[in-house]
Amino acid sequence: MKTYNDVLKLLKQFGTYIHVGKRLYDMELAAIELDRLAKSGLIDRKTYATAKIILNHEHEEEQRHPLKLQQKTHSEEQSND
Repeated sequence: MKTYNDVLKLLKQFGTYIHVGKRLYDMELAAIELDRLAKSGLIDRKTYATAKIILNHEHEEEQRHPLKLQQKTHSEEQSND
């Protein structure tokens, strides 16, 4: 497991699909669901730790550059006009 999408795939294996609509909120909900899986013993400690590190890193990046994806989308819209 190396990416945020890998974490989402892990959650999907347990029937958890996450799409709140805002990437930052999706990451926060994914972290909560990971906590629940670990607490119930469904995932091992190493998997849990790796997934949490990935989520924390992605969350920090999203907070630092929240408009990264929105700017790209906005510039694409302008080029289509």
